[in-house]
Amino acid sequence: HMVSLEKEQISSEALEAASITCNKYLIKFCGKDGFHLRCRVHPWHVLRINKMLSCAGADRLQTGMRGAFGKPTGKVARVKIGQILFSARVKDANRKHAEEALRRAKMKFPGRQKIVVSKKLGFTKHTPEEYENLKENGKIISDGSNVKVLSGNGPLKRLAIFKA
Repeated sequence: HMVSLEKEQISSEALEAASITCNKYLIKFCGKDGFHLRCRVHPWHVLRINKMLSCAGADRLQTGMRGAFGKPTGKVARVKIGQILFSARVKDANRKHAEEALRRAKMKFPGRQKIVVSKKLGFTKHTPEEYENLKENGKIISDGSNVKVLSGNGPLKRLAIFKA
């Protein structure tokens, strides 16, 4: 994961540049199907600007701060301290390549970021030991790039232990 160490606003252009950088590096060294990159922040916040004239006679045309709601100029993602910006899922053999790709993507952002290697399996919230235990007990089902843990509630036919 790439984790932000500052409270800041990251533009959609910076996110796109980082994504392209990371993608190109990982395709070159891990292959097209050897990784899964996920951008974990989205630019929803709209930046606005109240343009002021700076020519002669501008004081007659402008109203100053009256009605100062500006025109949209771009979108940013508001990021908190400790928030994950990007996640990359690779096999253990390609771990160094993923770290290098995220390091290169880090250069596209303002502020400070840190690259953290997760102990979890892929994009799940389970460690490899927990995952194997749940899989043996039939309490886990695939859900795309993630997994769902089945609780003891609900219809019995859903649980793998009742399928015979």
